[in-house]
This record gives sequence, C-alpha cells and structure tokens, in this order.
Amino acid sequence: MSNFKNVQPLDDFNWEEFENGGSLGSNKNDLEKAYDETLNKVSEHQVVDGKVISFDKKEVIINIGYKSDGIIPASEFRYNPDLKVGDVVEVYVENQEDKKGQLILSHKKARLSKSWDRVNAALDNEEVVQGYVKCRTKGGMIVDVFGIEAFLPGSQIDVHPIRDYDVFVGKTMEFKVIKINQEFKNVVVSHKALIEAELEQQKKEIISKLEKGQVLEGTVKNITSYGVFVDLGGVDGLIHITDLSWGRVSNPHEVVELDQKINVVILDFDNEKKRIALGLKQLTPHPWDALNADLKVGDRINGKVVVIADYGAFVEIAPGVEGLIHVSEMSWSQHLRSAQDFMHVGDEVEAVVLTLDREERKMSLGIKQLKEDPWEAIENKYQEGTKHTARVRNFTNFGVFVELEEGVDGLIHISDLSWTKKVKHPSEFTQVGAEIEVVVLEIDKKNRRLSLGHKQLEENPWDTYETIYTPGSVHTGKITEMMDKGAVITLNEGGEGFATPKHLQKQDGTQAVAGDELEFKVIEFVKEAKRIILSHSRTFEEAAAAEEAKKRAARPARQKKEEAPVIQNVAAATTLGDLDALAQLKAQMEKGE
Repeated sequence: MSNFKNVQPLDDFNWEEFENGGSLGSNKNDLEKAYDETLNKVSEHQVVDGKVISFDKKEVIINIGYKSDGIIPASEFRYNPDLKVGDVVEVYVENQEDKKGQLILSHKKARLSKSWDRVNAALDNEEVVQGYVKCRTKGGMIVDVFGIEAFLPGSQIDVHPIRDYDVFVGKTMEFKVIKINQEFKNVVVSHKALIEAELEQQKKEIISKLEKGQVLEGTVKNITSYGVFVDLGGVDGLIHITDLSWGRVSNPHEVVELDQKINVVILDFDNEKKRIALGLKQLTPHPWDALNADLKVGDRINGKVVVIADYGAFVEIAPGVEGLIHVSEMSWSQHLRSAQDFMHVGDEVEAVVLTLDREERKMSLGIKQLKEDPWEAIENKYQEGTKHTARVRNFTNFGVFVELEEGVDGLIHISDLSWTKKVKHPSEFTQVGAEIEVVVLEIDKKNRRLSLGHKQLEENPWDTYETIYTPGSVHTGKITEMMDKGAVITLNEGGEGFATPKHLQKQDGTQAVAGDELEFKVIEFVKEAKRIILSHSRTFEEAAAAEEAKKRAARPARQKKEEAPVIQNVAAATTLGDLDALAQLKAQMEKGE
C-alpha cells in the first residue's frame, strides 16, 4: 500500500545543480531515506494483507506496499475460483528478498496460521465453508478447507449414492464441518448435510400428496439384491424384487438399469418413517388373466424350469405363469427320488396339464404322462410264468423288492429264492443293485405289484428227493452246521436234513461233531415243509436189535422152554431196552407201509 501523500518537498534542494548534472552531495542520503519512509515496514515470518494486482494460471501477483511485489503460486488459490484483481488476501512473508531480489510470500501458510481457530468456529457455529476437493482417498475425498486437509466421506458427498468420485476432484464446493478430532487434528466435512434439511422439507411435501395407486415417474438411483431404489424427485421409494415383474427375478439388473426413468405405482407408504413401497409389475395385467382361455387339463405345454426342489420343479410357461411338476409325476416308478435326478434349472421341458385353477392361479403338471403307463397293459408284457431280468432295489426280512423296468416293481418272497437253501435273510442270497433272473408268479394290477420267484427257474428237486429219501432208507451225509437243537446234514444226493442230539450219538458212545461224514437213516420226510429228519444212531441200534431178534428166533424150542424161567426171572429188566427198540421198529415199519 502506498504512502506517497505523506512526502514533503525539500526546502534546501538545489534545483540548479540538479539541472546542470551536478552532484547532489549529501542530499542523496536524504532522498533514499525519504523513499524508504514511503514503504511499509515489513518483517519476515509475519502475516499481512495484500492486494491482488494480477494473476494467470501459474501465479498470482500480490502488492503488500513493499518496494517489490510478491509472487504466489496459483495452486494456493484453487479453493477460491472467484478470485479477482483487487481482492485483499492475507499472506505470510517468508523472505523479503531471495537471491533474485524477489519478495517471497505464501497464502497457504497465512491461512494455516489461523485455520485451526476458523475450522473450530465453523463447527461451533454450523457455518457453511468453502473447500477445494484435492483428490480421492480410501472411502471418500480429501478437501482443502482453510488450508487444512479435511476428509469428506463418500456417504457425505450427496444424498444419492455416488458411483464416480472422480467427477468431484478439482471442484470447489460448500461444506459443513461435522466432526473434529482435537487430538489428531482431523477434520471431517459434509456436503450432504447442506442439502438434507432442504430435502427433508421437500419429502414432507411430497409424501403429503401421495396416494395409494398413484403412478409417478422416477429415476433408478440404486439397485440391490433385494430390490430397486427409485428417486421420485426428492424422496426415495423401494421396488421390492417381487414387485419388479410377474415372473421370477433372480437379479434386478435383468429388469432395470441405473439412471433409467421408469413409471411406478405407489403400493404403500409410511408418513412417519417416510418409507414408500413401489410396484412396477402392477402397471401391467396379471399374466394369468391373459392365459389362453382354451388351455385345459390334458393339454401338452412347453416351459422352462425356473425353480427346483427335492419335492418338485416349477416350470414357467409364460412370464408370471408357473406350474408345479411334483416328483411323483416325473416317473411311473413308485420309488420317490429327488427332482434333481430328472431335470435342472434352465431346462426346456414338455409337460401335461394335470390340474388348472384359474381363480387360485395354480397349475400342476406331469411329465410321466408323456409315456404310456406300463401297468395299463401289464398282462401282455409280464404274463404269469414268463421269465425276466430284474434289478434288486432293497430288502426286507420277508423278501427282495426288485424293479423290472421304470414303474414296474415286484417282490420275491424269501421262500421263493431257493428250493434247497435255508435263507435267513435275503442279503445272504443277493445284493442291492444286482441283477436277478425272475419268473412272474402273480399279477396284482390294483396295487401295481408283481409276485415273482427265483427258484422257479429250476425244477423242484423235492420231487426227486421224495423218491430218494424214503423213510427207513440210509444215506451218507456230512454235518455242516451244529446248533443247540441239533445239526444240519448235507446229503450226498442233494438237499439238507436235520438230526436231533440224541440221534447224533455214535456206536462208540461219542457225540458226532461238525465235519463228520456219517450214515444217516431217514426217520421222516415231509415234502410240503421241505423237512427231512435223520438219525445216525438208528443205523446201528436197529441193526443190533434185529440181529438179536433173529438169533432168538433160531434157538431150539426145548432150549427156549428151559431158558424161559431164567429169562422171566433174571432178564426181565435187562431186555426192556431191546423190547423198546423192537416196538419202535415195528411202529416205524407200519408207518412206512
């Protein structure tokens, strides 16, 4: 700033000498002194006011009333895009003269010297301040406020979600200081806070005019996994994912896109919480209302699998029109499986309409109906007595369940597995998943079940056994299994017999054991029960009794008479066993006859 108005003319100045080019002599010092007095007294490292003389893109020229003007980089004024010539700004004197004799100033340091007090005052007074957005950072932006680097969170830039932060870099904007950490000298600012109060009033006005069923135009501002937020001009509404389309929507991006202008209908709203529920699909007729009026039960339709679960699959035949194919309608088989075994999401399928309820908007479909029910003509393919190959599905204690083809099941009773082998459990005979040859014994069309046999593939060996194992006949056999009640004997001619412990005694008094190969006499043969009762002890006991009887019969009559009193007196008790044996032999022979 200039002080030329204070300069006074020198009374003793020699103008004549000055005009003739003479020396000013001692007056020179006086002149310099007078010149210096016209300038401001400036000290280094102090803050003074200066006036903007000129500026360009690189630098700003500032006059502080010193003998030379100062230069400040234009970047220090980026926060103030309205800077103009004549503006008074505060500057910090760094150096009165550098090596080039230039006055060095700093606007940034001048701002910083008072910035902390100013930013605290802005927080206390809820003052609106200007800031320059310097750059992006994690989670937001860095803003120059009074020379302090403040943090602008991404959520505080605007009331709308910001997708491109870069568009704000280099801009000068208004902010409110919302938080200061005195310890770490951290400052947080918000631009959103400036417009929220105004928007709040706008929201109240907008909501007060809303009505259910009203159709408004809005702009898609955000898309989430559960729905779409729409800006209705100062207030937001949500279109839930289920209200986007009559059809199933897995991703809202399939229906709308960001910044798209769409018409929506108001479904509901809450004055207090300012929540507005919007609908998009409600602007179009329900697809069921447009469904072909001629469609009826029994018709074939094509569709796409949109949802699948264990119990069935939902097939979309038109957007918003779906039918359920229950897993039981996917195959004629009575063995329920998971729907995933038959189809997958996205599959194009053909199905038959099983039920159709237009009022309830429900439809059930089937795909097994596309094939002929194998039980309709079961008698033709699986006649009684015919032989087939089946696959074992599962066991029970009483038999084996098998499948001859999809939808045709049968049971082999445990007694029909083998003519000769005693099967305690079907798992001893076969295994799940194995193939087994069967003969159809009986057809139960009502219950969709076949009675099957396996042993019937061969002739009944008991017809032959009946002629071989006649009671009283003797055969060789091997003891293959010992039990408490007796032993199982495998006979050399085939089949198995059974002997109780008392019939397993050997001639030497010892008891037969597993692995012994002995002679056995048939005591009893029952074809219907497939039972052969054997005895080893009878093979020698009855022979001995018969021999003794033969000897007695051969003795002379006189000897018999002489011996008779002795027999009656002495051997009455000792021959009791023999008499018992003879009595048994007689009874057995009579039975055989």
